[in-house]
Amino acid sequence: MRRTLAVFALVLGVLWPGAAHAAAQPAVRVTAHAEGPARVVLIGVPGLLWSDLTPQGTPNLWALAGRSATGSLSVRTVGRVTCPYDGWLTVSAGIRSAVGYGCGLPPEPAPEGQGAVIPGYDYLYRVAGQRGTGTLGDAVHAAGGCTLAVGPGAAVALADRSGRVDRYAASPERLAPGAFDTCRVAAVDVDDLIRPYVTGGRLPEAEDILTPEQRAQALRLADAKTGAALNALPQDAVVLLAGLGDHGGTPHLRVAMMRAQDASGRFLGAPSTHREDVSIVPDITATMLGITGVAVPPSVIGVPWRVAASRTGGVEGAKTELVDDDGAGQAIRDMGGIFFTSVAVLQVLFYVVAFLLMRRRRGLGGVRVAAVTLACLPVSTYLVNLLAWEHTGAPLAAVVGGIVVITLLLAVTALAGPWRRSPLGPLVLVTGVTAAVIAGDLVTGTNLQFNSVMGYTAVVGARYSGLGNIPFALFATSVLLVVTSIAHRLVSVGRKNAAVGIVATLGGVAMILGGFPGIGSDFGGVIAFVPGIAVTALLIAGRRVSIVKLGAFCVAGGVIVMTIAYLDHLRPPGSQTHLGRFVGQIFTGEAFEVVSRKLGAMLGTLLNPNLMPIVIAAFAFLVYALLRPDAASAGVLPAAFEYSPTLRAGLIGTLASGVVGTLVNDSGAAVLSMALALAVPLALSVGVRALGESARSYAEAGQEPASSSLVSRSS
Repeated sequence: MRRTLAVFALVLGVLWPGAAHAAAQPAVRVTAHAEGPARVVLIGVPGLLWSDLTPQGTPNLWALAGRSATGSLSVRTVGRVTCPYDGWLTVSAGIRSAVGYGCGLPPEPAPEGQGAVIPGYDYLYRVAGQRGTGTLGDAVHAAGGCTLAVGPGAAVALADRSGRVDRYAASPERLAPGAFDTCRVAAVDVDDLIRPYVTGGRLPEAEDILTPEQRAQALRLADAKTGAALNALPQDAVVLLAGLGDHGGTPHLRVAMMRAQDASGRFLGAPSTHREDVSIVPDITATMLGITGVAVPPSVIGVPWRVAASRTGGVEGAKTELVDDDGAGQAIRDMGGIFFTSVAVLQVLFYVVAFLLMRRRRGLGGVRVAAVTLACLPVSTYLVNLLAWEHTGAPLAAVVGGIVVITLLLAVTALAGPWRRSPLGPLVLVTGVTAAVIAGDLVTGTNLQFNSVMGYTAVVGARYSGLGNIPFALFATSVLLVVTSIAHRLVSVGRKNAAVGIVATLGGVAMILGGFPGIGSDFGGVIAFVPGIAVTALLIAGRRVSIVKLGAFCVAGGVIVMTIAYLDHLRPPGSQTHLGRFVGQIFTGEAFEVVSRKLGAMLGTLLNPNLMPIVIAAFAFLVYALLRPDAASAGVLPAAFEYSPTLRAGLIGTLASGVVGTLVNDSGAAVLSMALALAVPLALSVGVRALGESARSYAEAGQEPASSSLVSRSS
């Protein structure tokens, strides 16, 4: 059903963007706290998967799911996997957090009166740098409330900055009757499922060290403790259940439930992800505070959970869909390394073979076919998501097969249609389709980038909606090459000023689309897009581009995106995107950590064996081909630039955008490598066809060009 809506919304988005966005999200939204402050109890079951739930094996959890809104929880905090300690700590801080050493269970609190104190709690903000520690507990205390924690993880989540919780019990069985009536904010740590995985105080790197029988036994214990907690709760309590953490070395989507009025039978998501069935751990913090009527501190990046569209098929239907969602994310994550290695090999092999064939002045027709086919590959990774491949028995094979078929179909269309007669024809078709697909995806909720090998997944948890870094590279490159192709026609009839205006206008619209909150929401992309547009426009106008001007364009991009982010920050917290929340982090002093983490990620990509070969090979080929055109490319690139000087401007603008994008995005080299992977092969395809036309022109004039043996083969 959701895939059908995504297809409908994508088509509608091209014709009527506003209506398409509504069609993509037909959710009925309610809040758990519509009638004022209430009680809230968080039950954390680290390691819990939707595939674990069955009517026989986990009757209490299954019954709770039947009375709750259900969704997937992306538990990503700081590292690749999330241990229970980090999950509970993130609930405490309302921002992704990590203890900073090891990966295991939370510490046992020391009883103190009716409550308890966590030993060495000040380590978290004094040494580990987790300044948000205790945010949830402090907010509750500031509002005059108290906290009740059951189990070590719950104590970590609800402790104030001193490490203290007001009421504490080691397990639900040790609670006095009516204990949950004393405090409006409570949490229960059900660690029976995760505890058998912990060896030597640490979680294993392996996927699953327990046998199916051992895991089933642990599930029965966790289900029983959950049932005991549910039986002790007052009837008016809103219940949140979350699988707070991974159980091994592989990240997964975990269980999220909310039992509240009007929530049963619906999906559970959050505005933070712009997904109707996916939320993040910091959302739990905001949800607990919102339900109890406590003001959410500005440092909390989460937003309250949102009950969305009705699900079909009851609990079993919801489970099937949510299990498939996790499977789709796993399939994409598993194929990521192999896919990008294959792309790198194909790109490098293409340049080597093309170089040898060009030097021998033969086989240029094959070079053109290979170039166009390679350029069709990126957009195929998004179009394949129009197919329900994740619901097949072999999702990995289905998605790979779909990508191959769509790539070949697009290549045939680009090379066989009537536009093939123009040297720019295949380039315009491929880049036009790429730009249109990504733009349409942006205005319809990014269902094509989500769970895409060149997009992002909730399993990895780096991004959940909007314009991803690799899609940005492809979008910016496609837009620049399309607008320079339009400019080519205008320049050829003497309308240079109109050509410059087209580049600036269409490029600017695309840039705003990519950076607009709730649509593209891309921070670094705006900074990188501005230099690309400006450099392209200046070169078409015949102006000189200097380092000083390039730096000024980057500053302009930064000013634009910070303006957008500040305006987003002025909106209500529940409506803000990560752009607005970043401005809030600047005010609270947490932005430096975010920037440092992204800088580290960017620098790490510079040594990526899958990305850098593409950059090195493409750059080496470009430089050599331009410096030694006859020896390196037999004049193919010079022929392309002679045929269309605006193409040269677009390629240089793409390089400028790609280089800046590499420096300001955490994906780093992925931005430049994907920009080059699309732009350079297409530029070569234009040159091959331009040489063929040049040969025919010479033949019609009764002359023979210097490279007659070459052009006869290229035509």
